[in-house]
Amino acid sequence: MSITDPWVGTWRPHKPRGPIAAMYSSPGPKYALPVLIGISKHDPTKYKAPLFSFGTRHNQASSDCSPGPRYLIPSNITRAGQDGTPAFSLHSRPKEPGLFKAPGPGDYSPERSVKWTFHSAPAFSLSGRSKECGNSQTPGPAAYTLPIVLGYKTVITPAAPTYSLCGRSKNGSFHEDLKKTPGPAAYKVVDPCIYRQKPPQFSMAGRNFIPDGTIKKPGPGAHHAEQVTITRAKAPSFSFGVRHSQYVSPLIVDVNE
Repeated sequence: MSITDPWVGTWRPHKPRGPIAAMYSSPGPKYALPVLIGISKHDPTKYKAPLFSFGTRHNQASSDCSPGPRYLIPSNITRAGQDGTPAFSLHSRPKEPGLFKAPGPGDYSPERSVKWTFHSAPAFSLSGRSKECGNSQTPGPAAYTLPIVLGYKTVITPAAPTYSLCGRSKNGSFHEDLKKTPGPAAYKVVDPCIYRQKPPQFSMAGRNFIPDGTIKKPGPGAHHAEQVTITRAKAPSFSFGVRHSQYVSPLIVDVNE
């Protein structure tokens, strides 16, 4: 840049001292390579060494968790278990066993052994209906139906041939008209007045009444004599025309050369 270059405000254009980002089309050092140390953002294509961290000291490390001397170990317990010395304990005196009482002849009831020693007739008793009978969902006799024995859907009996009555088909029957010949009803009846002498015809006309005072007759004001143009010439009539646009060029007949 020359010294004669114009100023831009308080700044004069000059050569940059070093490269700037505007001189490159690439993003430049904006994107850095992943690091090879640490655990955060490590390069996945490189080998990562094992990591170790110093843990914190637990809260129970300073407290004593052993039971201490509060448990008294018995003297007869060794490292191999209990020793073999006899041990005795004080218990209450057991009760003396009572004398065995053999049953006598009066303890038996032979009259009640009739049903077990001899044949007896069946005996039934009437008891009240239990509550569980009301909740029983056992189907009754009306819940079952015997299979039908009539018709073509029998199950246990052979079914006879069945026939059904159907409507007469229009196709393939004896009265089918294959030639589609028109019948007498296909023609319209011709009026006899066309090919014979036409008789006189009369019609009933409406009844005419003589006008009386109740009929509304037009007065002098109902007629407009000035508008009659049948018996005389029509008077000239004028109307207001439409205003033309100011941009329409006027008609020029005489042109001066």
